[in-house]
Amino acid sequence: MPAGETKLFNLFDEINIKTTTYRHPRLHTVEESRKLRGEILGEHCKSLFLKDKKDNYLLVVMSEDRALDMKALFKSQQINVGRLSFVSADKMFDMLGIKPGAVTPFCLINVKHSNLKIILDKQMMEHDIVNYHPLHNEATTSIKPKDLLKFIHHFNFNPTIIDFDNLG
Repeated sequence: MPAGETKLFNLFDEINIKTTTYRHPRLHTVEESRKLRGEILGEHCKSLFLKDKKDNYLLVVMSEDRALDMKALFKSQQINVGRLSFVSADKMFDMLGIKPGAVTPFCLINVKHSNLKIILDKQMMEHDIVNYHPLHNEATTSIKPKDLLKFIHHFNFNPTIIDFDNLG
């Protein structure tokens, strides 16, 4: 059974990461999020789970207002992958332990394999606070970028930070 919010928050405490979580109705889109975010400060982000035909998997985490050029990403010299597509909901649950609409870097708590590449948006990482769902889409958790990196490194992943404005 995949980890839930309680296990995630316990891990934050265990590895000394401070976060703030805000409860809200279930959100499915960036547009819904924008309407309900209220007092939640910081950069609001989105996460995409992608794969190529050779089963290279990517968790791409970026500022919510950025458009991802998947063709430019797969052609990038920084990442050695083929043409990219979105992962099915079943495979997402199998690999990340979450359902569509709740993809987040925090799902690394459920990952049991190493064939996943973590791609972070350079622009996103320059903010003081970044916001993600805590394994479900009925809350938003605020975290400092340095603590996000600490969380990712805790699971022995070495993320690639990319300037999406200069992929070519």
